[in-house]
Amino acid sequence: MNLNLKSTTAALLVLAGPAFADMEAAQSFLDSEIGDVSTLTREEQEAEMQWFIDAAEPFQGMEINVVSETITTHEYESQVLAPAFTAITGITVNHDLIGEGDVVERLQVQMQSGQNVYDAFVNDSDLIGTHWRYGQAVNLTEWMSGEGSDVTSPTLDLEDFIGTEFTTGPDGNLYQLPDQQFANLYWFRYDWFNDEKNKADFQEAYGYELGVPVNWSAYEDIAEFFTGRDLSHLGVEGEVYGNMDYGKKDPSLGWRYTDAWMSMAGMGDVGEPNGLPVDEWGIRVNENSQPVGACVDRGGATNSPAAVYAVDKAIEWLQKYSPPSAAGMTFSEAGPIPGQGNIAQQMFWYTAFTAATVTPDLPVMNEDGTPKWRMAPSPHGAYWEEGMKVGYQDVGSWTILDSTPMDRAKAAWLYAQFVTSKTVDVKKSDVGLTFIRESTIQSEHFTERAPRLGGLVEFYRSPARTQWSPTGTNVPDYPKLAQLWWQNIGDAMSGAKTTQAALDQLCEDMESVMERLERAGVQGDLGPVLNEEQDAQYWLDQPGAPKPALENEEEEPQTVSYDELIASWN
Repeated sequence: MNLNLKSTTAALLVLAGPAFADMEAAQSFLDSEIGDVSTLTREEQEAEMQWFIDAAEPFQGMEINVVSETITTHEYESQVLAPAFTAITGITVNHDLIGEGDVVERLQVQMQSGQNVYDAFVNDSDLIGTHWRYGQAVNLTEWMSGEGSDVTSPTLDLEDFIGTEFTTGPDGNLYQLPDQQFANLYWFRYDWFNDEKNKADFQEAYGYELGVPVNWSAYEDIAEFFTGRDLSHLGVEGEVYGNMDYGKKDPSLGWRYTDAWMSMAGMGDVGEPNGLPVDEWGIRVNENSQPVGACVDRGGATNSPAAVYAVDKAIEWLQKYSPPSAAGMTFSEAGPIPGQGNIAQQMFWYTAFTAATVTPDLPVMNEDGTPKWRMAPSPHGAYWEEGMKVGYQDVGSWTILDSTPMDRAKAAWLYAQFVTSKTVDVKKSDVGLTFIRESTIQSEHFTERAPRLGGLVEFYRSPARTQWSPTGTNVPDYPKLAQLWWQNIGDAMSGAKTTQAALDQLCEDMESVMERLERAGVQGDLGPVLNEEQDAQYWLDQPGAPKPALENEEEEPQTVSYDELIASWN
């Protein structure tokens, strides 16, 4: 986080406190922090701020507590927007920043105890299946037209949000409001790929052009080509690697797989935003959206041949083509490594790292401020087919639980709308590069900034972005099920178990949780109803997932020119 973001005015605002809960404080904020970095005119900004001042009047002097994970976007909210909101409205906001796993844990504590731990949470829309089934999250559709109508902004403009399809339950109701959004994409060294010597040598070695890989076979060839390659003719010193990843047995290892790695391989069914009836976790649901199994013998795909292929490839590439230290790294430790200048490509790169990877003094940046790297759509594996999702999109979203007292919930809802408002969204996106509004993506500001962001703006303006989506509604209890992934796949990554054995245990553990939910009946008619076990071959013979093993999992490698790809989007 660049501490300069916390402007002098913002610091003064928080010191001023509720006494400045008027338009004077709002104008100071708009002058010092927003300026013309907004899709709204100054007159429209002031009108939006006036609404917040008026709506917050019954809650002046209140102190509320909200929480989110620690990423650049939320640091900006906590350090700049929360103090501004406090000064403008008279509602003091304590915006805590903690690890993503801790956010889920505290959300779970509040759901189980009924005690108000936080007045609002920014938690991933991956929990939409949990929120919809348990009925403990405020139904925002009903809230905005009912109890929360007096604190719902007339300029909220839900249709402008690009992620609400991911925060809407099968019942058509909105349960979470998107606050930040980022995808996992393919990252590569554009300068290395366009070097004439590299292109000629690759063509000679593999018989096709070096370019953005369309499938995993091409990715593997490129990883092999660059690993250990002498790039001194480009001024690159030190060992070069064709892949970057992480493998430590840690909660973040679970995200590595549930965040759509399995769908990229082709494990689940066709369907957007998620495979149906079998999703990217391998969970099958019936026609009523009730989970019926995760193991192949119940119609799931978590331990299917495609799932084994997905994990085996990740392990193989980690061992053969990555820095030796990568196997002992977590998500956050591995994130900055490509920016250090010795990685050729990364299949699984979160765009949340963009802000940190465009720092001017990095070896992956040109002197003119443009990056030497680009991001592009992720390649897909041998089991993937047209119409399947091909990547993950994180949608951190505001969630209010029913256990929060009404006045505190209303005050928190005002803050949630403030930090996602059109007045601040372009500036917030400028800092964190985690887009949530179509108007921001299409703004002149980001048209001008696009050449310095390595393809991020082009991706979000393209039709391709719809193939990237969060965890869907098949997952009945995200907190309970997510922890099983890193624990079991960690055994495969470390070699303690074969991949098949680890995935067999994983799907059995998932079904044990679902069986307990079924017996307890806590999710009513929406909860799991497990299928009877059958011979696995019965399900492998059925259309769709789980899919039988391919005779040859090595596809004909295919690449595409990055520049032609971008031109096709435009």
